[in-house]
Amino acid sequence: MAYETLSLDVAQGIAHVQFIRGAEFNTMNRAFWPEMVAVFSAIEQDPSARVVVFSAQGKHFTSGLDLNDFAVGLMASGGEPSRQAEALRRTVLHMQESMSVVDRCRLPVLVAVQGACIGGGMDLISACDMRYCAEDAFFSIQETNIGMTADVGTLQRLPHMLPHGIVRELTYTGRRMMAAEARDWGLVNQVFADHEALLAGVMAIAAEIASKSPIATVGNKEMLNYARDHSIADGLNYIATWNAAMLSRTDMGEAFMAKQEKRDAAYDDLDPTRKLA
Repeated sequence: MAYETLSLDVAQGIAHVQFIRGAEFNTMNRAFWPEMVAVFSAIEQDPSARVVVFSAQGKHFTSGLDLNDFAVGLMASGGEPSRQAEALRRTVLHMQESMSVVDRCRLPVLVAVQGACIGGGMDLISACDMRYCAEDAFFSIQETNIGMTADVGTLQRLPHMLPHGIVRELTYTGRRMMAAEARDWGLVNQVFADHEALLAGVMAIAAEIASKSPIATVGNKEMLNYARDHSIADGLNYIATWNAAMLSRTDMGEAFMAKQEKRDAAYDDLDPTRKLA
């Protein structure tokens, strides 16, 4: 399927999603939001995918919401106020879903950032499992600078990654966090010299993840996300139930045999989703 704002390629277990509007700084126009849902639905339906890499063409990862595309709707006036407010709320919920599909994706999602990552870009990367960047990258909760409160996931997810004082400083000031500071505070795992090195490095990490048992990988993400949102006791109970059902003796046997035979393990792909409708 062809998309206007994104591309998707799946090879050797890696689903590579890219922003493809580099000339427009990969702004998030109206087409982007439903395409995110469609792309991640396609990934979920592909049993050969084991890990996701999200990157961008061009100088900047993304400069966030395309204000030229959304300004009229955001600034609209007239009509009955409560009905306008209810309609805007539904619009925001739809936009949140375009980032939540990343968080809910059963596969790990790695993101590679070069240049600007502002506004909606922060919503996106905060929904990913791991973040990496080039030395020229910078991050900003840009909504503060245009007179609004970020509403698509940054303020809900970022406090799980950074100290609250740092999150609040970034939020209240709208300032730029440069690559080195992002690494020091743990927003990104690693900083690479440039865009080329960044993509090569992230792809190498993705390839290592793709080499593991996909059943183990899916279970790992499920448990980490569940632990983030629940108590320790709840998490321990859930993993006991999960492994009672999902533990793959086949994959464990392959891991042991590969180690004994001094070779790389080879695991079967996941089964395709069986849609009922």
